[in-house]
Amino acid sequence: MSSGSAAAVEASVVQISSSNCELAQQEEASFEPNNVECCAQRMKSLRARYIYGIIFLITNLIAWFIRDYGQSVFPPLYYKKACGISGSDCFHAMGVLRVSLGCFIFFFLMFLTTFTARKLYQAFSKWHSEWWALKFFLLVVSMVVPFFLPPEFIQIYGEVARIGAGIFLLLQLISVIEFIRWWNKRWATDEQSKQSCSIALFTSTVFYVASICGIVSMYYFYAPRPACSLNIFFITWTAVLLIVMMAMSLHSKVNRGLLSSGIMASYVVFLCWSAIRSEPADEKCNIQKPNDRHGDWTTILGFLIAIGAIVMATFSTGIDSKSFQFRKDEVKLEDDIRYNYGFFHMIFSLGAMYFAMLFISWNLEDSARKWSIDVGWTSTWVKIINEWFAATIYMWKLIAPVVKQPKVENNEESVQQISI
Repeated sequence: MSSGSAAAVEASVVQISSSNCELAQQEEASFEPNNVECCAQRMKSLRARYIYGIIFLITNLIAWFIRDYGQSVFPPLYYKKACGISGSDCFHAMGVLRVSLGCFIFFFLMFLTTFTARKLYQAFSKWHSEWWALKFFLLVVSMVVPFFLPPEFIQIYGEVARIGAGIFLLLQLISVIEFIRWWNKRWATDEQSKQSCSIALFTSTVFYVASICGIVSMYYFYAPRPACSLNIFFITWTAVLLIVMMAMSLHSKVNRGLLSSGIMASYVVFLCWSAIRSEPADEKCNIQKPNDRHGDWTTILGFLIAIGAIVMATFSTGIDSKSFQFRKDEVKLEDDIRYNYGFFHMIFSLGAMYFAMLFISWNLEDSARKWSIDVGWTSTWVKIINEWFAATIYMWKLIAPVVKQPKVENNEESVQQISI
């Protein structure tokens, strides 16, 4: 090869390498703003869920205000077709259902427009995180429209809301149990980590001590005499569930330790306590209840805490879409959404039905007392069944691997026999 041709080849190589460098620099320059924009969109989506939580909280407060004080503050509401001649069909229990329907409409529309969102750059994803002025207008319209609907339609919605509230409770139970399993896995005993083992042992001891104290306290406050047979049954059966869950967790074939069962025991005791607290105020088996529950500061504080618990339960379940995925090993890319927007809004729409049932104590006819929430025999039995169902789901998750294991072993043995 001549020196001229070699120089030409060398020059072409230099030009190719320089052009490659320029292309790489252009790609890096174009990638940086995309990365910055992706981070900005991700932060907007994370902030958006808190804004939706605040909207849900405000809706709860509006429902409470209309139930307890709406008729005295807005007396000139006279819609003969929707609210009746005196306007009473837009307050109390019916008013709560109308506000709940408005909240449901808003979040259900958000569900329909965001359930296909998968990437941060998609239009539906930006609709979830932006356009707040338009969504505020949509919210106002959704809240106003139910007050022009006839009472018969609101009654039908109330029946449907009972089913929706039940579905919400089921999804919440699954989310709580998955969280307990995650917590147990996070603090599981490790032979190489004595600190992790000691923390898990201490935490499980605290939960079990709290559960036992809760059982004893319920016997003292809510079953002071043998005539309180129903409360005695509720508390005793809860104690039995605690023992069974602990025994199953310590069984050699299950061997899950005491941490998850201790957390679940505290949750079950809380559900039992909440159920007994929901019994009507005129019951004789509650030595804590005062004669007049109107305006008492403990009643008001408990009411506000209950509203906060409703919002937190809805929010935590809404962002926990991973517990309801069939495949949990999917790798998240940089431009993927961090939580499922459609699932988030679906949970909030079901939560709208749930808070309606709590405010009217699952009774579509009678209005609850002022500053009361989820009080009545229907509420009591809903919570008790919820407690039993939670314990059943948890125990099934404990024994499910053991039940399925023999089938796998039998299949392996049959395969070995066939190969022989």
